[in-house]
Amino acid sequence: MSLWAKAQQLPEEKLHQIRNIYGEHFPIEVRHYMAPWIEEKIWSEECTSDNPQFEQYVSGLMATFIQEIENKAAVVNDTEFFLVKLKLAEAAKMFRQNYGQNPGRLYSYIKQCLATEVRIIQSALGSEALGMSNIASANSSGVDVMHKVDVLRRRTQETSEDLRRLEQDQEAFAIQYHECTKMNAHIQQLSNTPSNQQSPGTLQKMTDQKKYMEQVLNQKVAHLIQGRMALSDKLKESFQLLNALQSRVLDEELIFWKREQQLSGNGNSFNSNLDAIQEWCENLAELIWMNRQQIKEVERLRQKLTLDPPGVSEVLQQLLTEITQLLSSLVTSTFIIEKQPPQVMKTNTRFTATVRLLVGGKLNVHMTPPQVKVTIISEAQANVLLKNDKLSKSSDASGEILNNTGTMEYQQATKQLSVSFRNMQLKKIKRAEKKGTESVMDEKFSLHFQSQFSVGGGELMFHVWTLSLPVVVIVHGNQEPHAWATVTWDNAFAEPGRNPFCVPDKVPWSKVAETLSLKFRAATGRPLTDDNLRFLGEKAFRGNFIDGNQLLSWAQFCKEPLTDRNFTFWEWFYAVMKLTREHLRGPWTDGAILGFIMKRQTEEMLSNCTNGTFLLRFSDSELGGVTIAWVAETTEIFMLQPFTSKDFAIRCLADRIADLSHLTYLYPDTTKDSAFNKYYTPFQDNQPTSNNGYVKPLLVTHIPGWSGPNAVSYPNTPQHPYMQSPDPVRDTPSVASSISRYSSSSMGSNY
Repeated sequence: MSLWAKAQQLPEEKLHQIRNIYGEHFPIEVRHYMAPWIEEKIWSEECTSDNPQFEQYVSGLMATFIQEIENKAAVVNDTEFFLVKLKLAEAAKMFRQNYGQNPGRLYSYIKQCLATEVRIIQSALGSEALGMSNIASANSSGVDVMHKVDVLRRRTQETSEDLRRLEQDQEAFAIQYHECTKMNAHIQQLSNTPSNQQSPGTLQKMTDQKKYMEQVLNQKVAHLIQGRMALSDKLKESFQLLNALQSRVLDEELIFWKREQQLSGNGNSFNSNLDAIQEWCENLAELIWMNRQQIKEVERLRQKLTLDPPGVSEVLQQLLTEITQLLSSLVTSTFIIEKQPPQVMKTNTRFTATVRLLVGGKLNVHMTPPQVKVTIISEAQANVLLKNDKLSKSSDASGEILNNTGTMEYQQATKQLSVSFRNMQLKKIKRAEKKGTESVMDEKFSLHFQSQFSVGGGELMFHVWTLSLPVVVIVHGNQEPHAWATVTWDNAFAEPGRNPFCVPDKVPWSKVAETLSLKFRAATGRPLTDDNLRFLGEKAFRGNFIDGNQLLSWAQFCKEPLTDRNFTFWEWFYAVMKLTREHLRGPWTDGAILGFIMKRQTEEMLSNCTNGTFLLRFSDSELGGVTIAWVAETTEIFMLQPFTSKDFAIRCLADRIADLSHLTYLYPDTTKDSAFNKYYTPFQDNQPTSNNGYVKPLLVTHIPGWSGPNAVSYPNTPQHPYMQSPDPVRDTPSVASSISRYSSSSMGSNY
């Protein structure tokens, strides 16, 4: 049974909820008559925005959708379903006008409607009734917002009609009042005329007419007062609904978007719905502006004819002030940073950022394109800015940024007003005085984006600004690890509404562990396991790890050295993550590298394994090092001197493992060729000479004291298509377990 068929069988209460999903943006008639096509082409098919073909796919799909609606309208029976025919044709026309340049919005809105529909059906019939419960988990907040927008649009249309009728009634009253005034003057003139010159009964007749007209005027006055009061109440209620909806969009949806953007700096997946938020904000801007104009119009009518009871004028003035403030809040809050600048910023290095005004197109701000200026400010200056809404001229910047001004441009296709700074460069920075153990990598700055523009023909002037996420400024690459510690901690643990840029000094390990796993997944393609995180917990707490609720301090995280080491926990973790990202990503993603495992545990795991079994673990003693541990014939466990990035720049991990033929099985029992074959560098027996006539040498990994049984002497001949060293033979009982050496030879001697 189709989704729409299930929806039609719902109880009346749930059916009412279904009807409320659909409004002007997506008429329910379209949902009904296009149900099979919608559910086959849109509900069942999944295409995510990160797909390179997404825009092209959606554009074609929506064009086909609109064409299908027009085809359906053409075949509808004119006699029996004339209104349906008109509704479908109007819907197709509306879709073309509103979404022709941005079909992704229409696609997103339909998906949101379907997601809400699924949720309602599931609540009534259960998840099993649908067979696709994953869609029910989709975010349906957009449908709720658009439903409220439709309600407000209808209310605004109603108050517009009420205002028109009120103006007509007031004009009619003014005409009748003028007629009554003329009659009064005529009666006064007759009263001063001798009775013998008057027609019999004329004065009395006119006096009676005057009384009747005054009665009618009094009724009209009462009607006008009642109409004004009712309209004022409606406008006040509309303002309250607008205020509530704007609070929902700005304080919930937009704040959530900003928080997700910040977490994406730590590697969290970020499915931006900024286009949808812009649509909501544009609708709000339009509705607020229309209601504001209606309030001003009521005040204009009131001034033309002052009939209101005491206090009404003050109510209108207060309402006008409040709705203007609502518009101001919307404009200033929707000046946002779409693409954040780098949070670790190196001086004299080019960087980019993009700023966007979500309501710019709707308020025609682009008619006089505003300029945006960028400055860098300190944490103290950010606090002053938030308290006073402006910076003092004497301290308006903490550094010098090149190419820091730009003009906002309106893109007709996307309906976006934005500016992209593509060539900014921080030339110099002013630092605050350090206290205690503070370093320059602990100091946070922020980029301050500011602009000003007018709307309504200069009626309202807005000064807008926004701050970037905290940035740490460095001058040398060796400062990068600690700088990223500062940024990572801030991104993960910044609390809503904080003073810039305060963060807690201690947080539960469970939250730290979640952050580390996100970072590692973003860098290497695979998250950390529970075992990995337990290992990291032991290391971070210096062997005193209890559980996930245990509080880890900032000092333990990145200030205090690990036990018997000259580096911190974060420095060790960052080096391992960097090594894995740059050189070990494939094997790590495959699960071929255990990595986060203690030396003692390594020995226990290998002690009962077959001779030649090995595993890979990250070195405890060397930053960014990975060691190979293996079991020998005597069941002794050996660990090779750690390889680092410098080593892998010469020869990759897989080739080094291939060089050491005494390594046979990756723990627990996978042959090393099965695990690493796809990462071996292909070997050519007949290596041609290079362009300069020389033969290129080949480097291999060799452990002194370990040689192969088939070799008469070192070097030997390869035994398989890839580089491989001899099988292990213990030359002496005291062979060193931590030595590796590289040898090279030319053609004719492959090792």
